[in-house]
Amino acid sequence: DVCSSDLKLLLPFSNFLPKEGSIAKALKKEVIICIVVVIFVIIGNIITQNYTRKSVETINAKLIELKEKLSKVNKDEEGLKEAVKDIQEDWDEKQEKLAFYIEHDELEKVETQIHLLSGEVEAKLYEDAVPETDKCMFILEHIKDKTALNIKNIF
Repeated sequence: DVCSSDLKLLLPFSNFLPKEGSIAKALKKEVIICIVVVIFVIIGNIITQNYTRKSVETINAKLIELKEKLSKVNKDEEGLKEAVKDIQEDWDEKQEKLAFYIEHDELEKVETQIHLLSGEVEAKLYEDAVPETDKCMFILEHIKDKTALNIKNIF
C-alpha cells in the first residue's frame, strides 16, 4: 500500500507538521507581525517627513533672508558672509541626518548650490548670488516634495 508507506516515511517528521488549530494561531501571529511592521514603517515615515519639512523650512528661511540682504542697495559684506557661513553650517548639520534616508545625489545638489552661493558672495558678485539662492530653494522644495508620502509618490 503506497499511502501507508508514505505515512511511515513522514512519521519521524511528524513533530514538524502543523497540528489542527495551530495553523490559525500561526496565521494570527503573522498578521499581527505584519500589522506591527506596517505601523513602524508609517511612524518612521512620519518622523522623517517632519524632520525633512522642518529642515527645508529652516534653510529656506535663511536663504530668503540672505536674498533680501543681497537685494539691498547698501550691502553689509560681513553680514552677507556671516549669513552664508550660517547657512553652510546649518546645512552641514542637517545633511548628516538627512543622508540616512534621502538620496545623496539630491543632497549633493543642495551642497553644490550653497558652495556656489558662497563663492558668489566671497567674490562680491551679488547679482549672480540671487539666482543661486533661488536654485537652492527650488532643490530643497523638490527634496521635500519627493520625500512626502502622497499618492503621486507611491505610484
